[in-house]
Amino acid sequence: QVQLVESGGGLVQAGGSLRLSCAASGRTFSSYHMGWFRQAPGKEREFVGVISKSGGRTHYADSVKGRFTISRDNAKNTVDLRMNSLKPDDTAVYYCAADYRRPAPSLNEATYDYWGRGTQVTVSS
Repeated sequence: QVQLVESGGGLVQAGGSLRLSCAASGRTFSSYHMGWFRQAPGKEREFVGVISKSGGRTHYADSVKGRFTISRDNAKNTVDLRMNSLKPDDTAVYYCAADYRRPAPSLNEATYDYWGRGTQVTVSS
């Protein structure tokens, strides 16, 4: 079993920055890829980005590429999502998720085994 807890959400003006963190416990953190997803009001949950088990590979949705950065610290069992140049369209609940079964990082939320409860990010215009 894996427990994931997100933190760092809040209200920020457009153009601002936030850093979300996800703390993991329960299994060896370095044994799973970590993804970030988000769900805006009235919309389906969507992929934001993913980082591989070792941290050597990342992949981002086109909508956040160049603005968001994922990093992880396997010694501290944490994964961060740094968000810059935020836009009102980035307003959503952000979730971290863990995938330990796939050999490669996945963009598909169905492949993720464990999810946090989410943290709200609101970007005002």
